[in-house]
Amino acid sequence: MMAGKTPRILLAAASSGSGKTLLTCGLLEAWKQKGVRLASFKCGPDYIDPMFHRSVLDMESRNLDSFFTEKETLRFLLERGAGEADLSVIEGVMGYFDGLGGMSAKASTYEVAALTETPVVLIVNCRGMSLSAVPLIKGFLDYEKQKQIRGIVLNQVSPMIYEKMKALIEAELPVKVYGYVPRLSECFLESRHLGLKRPDEIEDLKEKLSGLAEVISETVDLAGLYALGETAPPLCSKKPDLNRFASGGTVRIAVARDEAFNFYYADNLQLLEDMGAELLPFSPLRDETLPDETDGMLLGGGYPELYAGALSENTAMLSEIKNVLDGGLPCLAECGGFLYLHETLEDGEGKVWPMAGVIKGHAYRTPGLSRFGYVTLTAKEDTIAGRAGERFPAHEFHYWDSTCNGDSFLAEKPAGKRKWECMVNQGSLLAGFPHFYYYGNLESAGSFLKSCREFQRKKRG
Repeated sequence: MMAGKTPRILLAAASSGSGKTLLTCGLLEAWKQKGVRLASFKCGPDYIDPMFHRSVLDMESRNLDSFFTEKETLRFLLERGAGEADLSVIEGVMGYFDGLGGMSAKASTYEVAALTETPVVLIVNCRGMSLSAVPLIKGFLDYEKQKQIRGIVLNQVSPMIYEKMKALIEAELPVKVYGYVPRLSECFLESRHLGLKRPDEIEDLKEKLSGLAEVISETVDLAGLYALGETAPPLCSKKPDLNRFASGGTVRIAVARDEAFNFYYADNLQLLEDMGAELLPFSPLRDETLPDETDGMLLGGGYPELYAGALSENTAMLSEIKNVLDGGLPCLAECGGFLYLHETLEDGEGKVWPMAGVIKGHAYRTPGLSRFGYVTLTAKEDTIAGRAGERFPAHEFHYWDSTCNGDSFLAEKPAGKRKWECMVNQGSLLAGFPHFYYYGNLESAGSFLKSCREFQRKKRG
């Protein structure tokens, strides 16, 4: 049983677009400049926001998701990810109470805060309002059953009225205002169809965040927020037993990582390492061959449609991947990796490019989100991720679709009645749009590594 002091705060908001990511990164940079040892987390199944955290801290940012994991696992992942940090900063997702189906607090930022007993700082976007912020905050304080909201930061507020707003809020409500951020158009982070652009796509990001940190250091009570984080109670969690998955020796797993493929949960990769995998990054964009002595492969999500031409022109890698998969190399391919394995892929301009040809189908753009949000997957047959009948929590978010989505799993929305078949189960390949979170079903990662070890033994004779 793990139990240690883990100072932490969670930054939440009334809705998306309130400035959570911007303020999270600005606070991280401001504390980093003051020598504070930090850890960062993101609520929900998000890949982009953790990249921004990582660009500030130069270390992994991790996900906390109460749909994927039970309370004990959630608390374990938070405590382990925090390590020796002086302060852990958790960024919320969407609006504070917005969870499954939009009508439930399940899997919401609020639920993560409640399960981890983390003090919450509510970011209130005051653009276009002043006094109206008071009843808005009051409503949030009254609505939450487990009282986690302890502080307020006002965003896009004029310095001329901030002190009056702070005094009014603190006089009428049982909450402390820790500062404000004025409107800063030069720090705007541009949007695209999946959350935010990647950090490497934003010009002068480091300079923008440094400038934001300078402002925040003047307008936000950093010491007060730090002290609030220290009031968080110790976490008590139990480390999962992974010994039964680690027997059989080390296997070498090739992991596609470049501009086109970069959607990986940090805890997924660490779990594979804890189970006995050696992870070997490679680039489908630039490399011509896979790493030597590969026993398995991960083709993660990303934006292959933005690099379809370059991926298609790297025929050496396309041929290599088709050959090794035809030869039985175990492979998990998610979303972008799934698209890459098709015969053809349509890019954003409608041009069609030849791809690996492992999956006999065409990947094409759709007018809107094809399928979106959490799903529960049930295996209809044995795969490298487990046996028929096993259930897996997963997530989908994609504007592209396929003429060959597969039918080896049944996907069901956890809120509502919608369901559909998905996942291509092709020998040692399991590919599809859903993104798996391995801690939601440890057996899936263990089964994949078992397949890799079997391939390794056959290869060695």
